[in-house]
Amino acid sequence: MRHARDAGALITAATSGAGAAGVHLKLLGMAALWGASWPAGRLIAQALPPLAGGAWRFALALALFALWWRLAGRGLAPLRALSRRQWLGLAAAGAVGVFGYTAFFMAGLQHVPASRAALIVTVNPVFTTLIAAWLFRERLNAAIVAGMALAVLGATTVLTRGEPWRLLSGALGLGEWLLLGCVGCWVAYTLMGRRLLAGIDTLTTITTTATVGTVLLFLASGLFEGPARLAEPLHAPALVWAAMLFMAAGATVLAYAWYFDGVAALGAGGAAAYISLVPVFGVLSSTLMLGEPLEAPLLVGGALAVGGMVLMNRARR
Repeated sequence: MRHARDAGALITAATSGAGAAGVHLKLLGMAALWGASWPAGRLIAQALPPLAGGAWRFALALALFALWWRLAGRGLAPLRALSRRQWLGLAAAGAVGVFGYTAFFMAGLQHVPASRAALIVTVNPVFTTLIAAWLFRERLNAAIVAGMALAVLGATTVLTRGEPWRLLSGALGLGEWLLLGCVGCWVAYTLMGRRLLAGIDTLTTITTTATVGTVLLFLASGLFEGPARLAEPLHAPALVWAAMLFMAAGATVLAYAWYFDGVAALGAGGAAAYISLVPVFGVLSSTLMLGEPLEAPLLVGGALAVGGMVLMNRARR
């Protein structure tokens, strides 16, 4: 909680709200911003190479994090206080949680509609909870297990377009496998945060991991996509740049600021409950912004997945 309060104290006046209602509005805005990142990411992925698009998006976000760091008057003291083990943990988290997740995210959105992608990743908390129960002996109860089962059934329904039994015949396409790579990276990043990043304040964590991930994205794009493709975003249309700016300023910096403010005011459990709304906003914004159809398997699977997430959050609280 201390780290969450530290992060909340760094939020500028532009992100402040009045009283308890303001906190809930911020968390609702956070869910909307994270949900809208799926159609924005789809737009970028359709126009740019995945690694180059991810690299430039995080370069913009990193510039804003650096500004946040400067406004907070942090200096170099927090970095000098880090141990060698903490530096290794931050490097690993940046490689997995920023570079790995972004690479899978952008590549997956080249093949899968944003609305389906937003629902597939509802299994993130399922695998995180299962592995945490195994590694850290975290306790499970019947409600959590029921919520996990619902979330997996819902995500599977979305993955297979309403025919979950097709998983047995290897029916998943490349895009679905890439998005499952997103899930794996996020689960690993979350578990690293519990074990390797203990004792590091939030702003230091997100700024440092973003730096590591951004450097790796630029290196990987130059190596695998080539310098010419890495420079493609410089000549991208205004709409693509608007999507990247939204991803950097809205879905990354502002959403994190509002989330940390919510954690400081309501606790981790209360703030995390709003994450259940992210796929809902993801589907709605994909339909409104990209005209993606609301098919029956998407609606049924989405309802099951979101219901499972809500049940898990309530059981934890």
